[in-house]
Amino acid sequence: MSGALSDPFVWPTPVRTPYVREFDGVSIASRALSASVRHTVRPFLDAWALTPTLPWPTGLVDRAAFPLLPVPGTEHHRIALDACPAEFVRAPGADRTTAVLYLHGGAFLCCGLTTHRQLVSRISAAAGAPVLSVAYRMLPRHPIRRAVDDGLSGLRWLAAHGYPIERTVIAGDSAGGFLSFSVAHEALGLGLGRAAGTVAISPLTDLDPLHKLEHPNAQKCALFPRRAVPVLSALIERAERIDDRYEPVSSPVDLDLAGMPPALIQTGSEEMTFVDAETMAYRLAAAGVPTELQVWEKQVHVFQAAASLVPEGGRAVARIGRFVRSLDTV
Repeated sequence: MSGALSDPFVWPTPVRTPYVREFDGVSIASRALSASVRHTVRPFLDAWALTPTLPWPTGLVDRAAFPLLPVPGTEHHRIALDACPAEFVRAPGADRTTAVLYLHGGAFLCCGLTTHRQLVSRISAAAGAPVLSVAYRMLPRHPIRRAVDDGLSGLRWLAAHGYPIERTVIAGDSAGGFLSFSVAHEALGLGLGRAAGTVAISPLTDLDPLHKLEHPNAQKCALFPRRAVPVLSALIERAERIDDRYEPVSSPVDLDLAGMPPALIQTGSEEMTFVDAETMAYRLAAAGVPTELQVWEKQVHVFQAAASLVPEGGRAVARIGRFVRSLDTV
């Protein structure tokens, strides 16, 4: 395993390639989680990919997540953004002047405040910072553009409550990783300012499925079956036609990334979205953005959400916290 937790963040000089750390070793708990996901969630996703137009009860995913408890002592309360709800989460000791805007994963289709409250509270505790978790509008009723708008609404709410954008880290997992880059980029374009940093956990960054399907991980991923990838892309394209007032959202890998905030990207080595994480890291660095790419051996997609069960998840969350804390001096 490379890089002890005490190691400082070291950006390449000059910044044209990402700083890559590889974390070797797979615990028994991690292997068990991966096997469980492969034999339970993956078949469900495979069935969904065969019949994506059926009225799947995606909203029940968040409701069923109530047993996932936050860090003991965490305070959380609902707030109303312009077009969606959000939740302000503060773990014990999270009293820094830096805040985190969090955008959950779920393929733009499911999950929400409840599924991610435990992970968000762990990030709050590790970073010593409060987190605004946004329940953005999702497919199939809303295009990705609406989710980006909701993320920007969250940034404005934080700014109005004492956390300006330059003291805010934008974070997310999977589809939320896509949104973390998109919201940071949109904020720059709108003149709202540059976020303190971005954190992307197992991010989707390229809506074109080709590179994922051609990568060897398409056969290795414990979570995503191959057929689900083009089906999701088709759903996204269909949703983009709901309202022709909006331009489709570009994939983060295709954006002009100059001026983007420092980035931390974490990925498992055998994930379907590994190639997305790697490509994004190299394109950010090529644009002059300080970027650290952490590759965790054979970890399942968003293994950080299982930090209470998998030791690698706890270590990865600790590194997210250290990254957020390090930005106080950047």
